[in-house]
Amino acid sequence: MKKIILIEDESAVVSFIKKGLQELNYEISVAFDGKTGIKLVEDSSFDMVILDIMLPDINGLEVCKEIRKKNKTIPILFLTALDSSENIVLGLESGGDDYLVKPFKFIELVARIKSLLRRSGHHTGTESIEIDNEHIYQFSDLQLNDYTKKVNRGGLEISLTSTEYKLLLYFLNNPEKVISRAEILEAVWGVNYELGTNVVDVYVNYLRKKLDTADEEKLIHTVIGMGYVLKKS
Repeated sequence: MKKIILIEDESAVVSFIKKGLQELNYEISVAFDGKTGIKLVEDSSFDMVILDIMLPDINGLEVCKEIRKKNKTIPILFLTALDSSENIVLGLESGGDDYLVKPFKFIELVARIKSLLRRSGHHTGTESIEIDNEHIYQFSDLQLNDYTKKVNRGGLEISLTSTEYKLLLYFLNNPEKVISRAEILEAVWGVNYELGTNVVDVYVNYLRKKLDTADEEKLIHTVIGMGYVLKKS
């Protein structure tokens, strides 16, 4: 049974989501403020976080950043009434993986949850997984272990956020292929965002800064007018 924590202060929304997800055999814990939510995530093992932005004590964006300091892989879904493109980008840049605007249809919430859990491969530690070469991705001197979720280049470990990790994994699954921004949005964020923003470009730049140094070969290249490609220089 997947364990989800809902950090939300509106009791009607909490009741609606909790009842619906419990009927689908999800185990739901609730925090009505940010501080409690942070503590619960630190003290317990969850498969996913559903997080409101407008909380009574700490802004949900700050809650997300605090969670990301200690847990870089758990999927975080923002659930909020703030629907501007700027707020969506702020949520994604703070470490969120997806963004659902209130009011919403329950069927859409469930679809987002399933998509995030499937893409993250997140588990509670109780599953037995055999480690083999299928979990190891190697490109040049870059290595990603999709079982331990660790990335290193030249033997040095690189710390990535959940979204950065999924972006890199997508590149590694498509080496030498020119990938459009629309394809990346669909694969990494799971939906076709109509943001009118440069969210893909922002995350590619985040990833480049962590992967590349002055002495290292550049791996992610821009193809003007088309997108990006993972290739050796």
